[in-house]
Amino acid sequence: MTLLTRGQIEEALRRLGELAHAQDQVIELLAVGGAVMVLAYDARLATHDVDAVLLQPKLAQFLRRLVSQVADELGWPADWLNDGAKGFLMGASDGGVIFAAPGIVVHSPAPAQLLAMKLSAWRDDVDIRDAERLLRDWVGETGGDHEAIWSEIEPFIVPGQALKARYAFLDLWESVYGND
Repeated sequence: MTLLTRGQIEEALRRLGELAHAQDQVIELLAVGGAVMVLAYDARLATHDVDAVLLQPKLAQFLRRLVSQVADELGWPADWLNDGAKGFLMGASDGGVIFAAPGIVVHSPAPAQLLAMKLSAWRDDVDIRDAERLLRDWVGETGGDHEAIWSEIEPFIVPGQALKARYAFLDLWESVYGND
C-alpha cells in the first residue's frame, strides 16, 4: 500500500463515521503515531497506516467490520486502521480532538505521551524527526529544565523500555538544545 495523506485519512475516517452514524453509533478513537503527526502537527505529508485505540472496547467487533468495509470500498488493506501501537500506550492522556465528523471523534494523546511513545519505539529517522517536532512544539525553541520535561514523559514510558527511552531522550535533547 502506498502512504496515506491527510486527505485520504480524513476521507476514510469520515466514511467510518458515516457507517457508524447510520447505525446510531459514535466511534471514539485515540490516534497515535504517524496519523497524529499528519493530522495534528502537519509534520509529514503521509503515513503508512492509522494507529488508533478504540476508547469503547465494547464496540471492537463493530469497528473491525466497519474498518474492513472502508478498506474494501477504498481498495486498501484491512489493517489501514489498526491498534498495533497499543503496546507502547500507557494509559490515555488528553491531547484534544484532532478529527471529528458525524459518527466519529478522534483524539490525540498529550504531547508528553506522544513523545514517550516515540522515544520508546526509536526505530528510524522518522521516529527521530517526529520526536524532535513534538519536543520543539511542546517545550519551545529555548528548551528548559530537561529533567522536569523528562519527569512529565516518564510516566508514559512502557515498562521495559525506560532505559532505551531515557537514552533516546538525552540524545534528542542534546541534538535540539545542546548539552545543558
